Amino acid sequence: MLLPRIVASLLMIASAGAPGAECTVHSGPQARALVELYTSEGCSSCPPADRWLSTLAASGDRRVVPIAFHVSYWDYIGWKDRFADARYTERQRDMAAVQGASMVYTPQVMIGGRDFRRWPVPGAAERAIDEIARSPSPAAITVSMKPVGDSFLEASASVSGAGALFVAITQDGLSSKVTAGENRGENLHHNAVVRDFAAIASGATLRFARKADWDLERMSLVAFVQDPRTGRVVQALSAPLCR
Repeated sequence: MLLPRIVASLLMIASAGAPGAECTVHSGPQARALVELYTSEGCSSCPPADRWLSTLAASGDRRVVPIAFHVSYWDYIGWKDRFADARYTERQRDMAAVQGASMVYTPQVMIGGRDFRRWPVPGAAERAIDEIARSPSPAAITVSMKPVGDSFLEASASVSGAGALFVAITQDGLSSKVTAGENRGENLHHNAVVRDFAAIASGATLRFARKADWDLERMSLVAFVQDPRTGRVVQALSAPLCR
């Protein structure tokens, strides 16, 4: 299944908090390409893919929603990736199962919910993105968000059309000086890193607990709709966090 477990850091609304500025964003009629990277700071072949996704994120291409899931299964080889989460590993494994793959690997790029191994080939990803963006989407997403005091962010999302709805909080401008494992001695830089993630029922509201190292000026909310049977992502959006 494609639904992640909801952990303690992501709570259903239970009590009122201090009001904050609220903003609402809508996906347009054309499909946008969700570009997922599954990566790890403990993987020596991952830094080129991290740089590639960062370049894509910095391009300003409105057809693209980049997102980087740091997986946890390389933590045992000497370096614990502080951005890794078992939920992101679970998502990658669920995606592999839906597509009939027998294993997971890093770095893995998925475009529109499909494994895309040709990402290093010049022009290949651009053509795949363009193919998605030329088509109207069968789903439309609306997301509203607002800060609640100094500790939480509320987000609600709704979708017209069928599919599983997901929301993620992503952060740019992150870095690590790696002192062990396969990337020992490297200074790694990351963008569009997932800092929290969950499935959400259409029309529901969630409260994200802010982590100490969140920099709201460098963060975005990502939402996407996915066919749970095939894994195809039919629509996606990304917007800066309200502050």
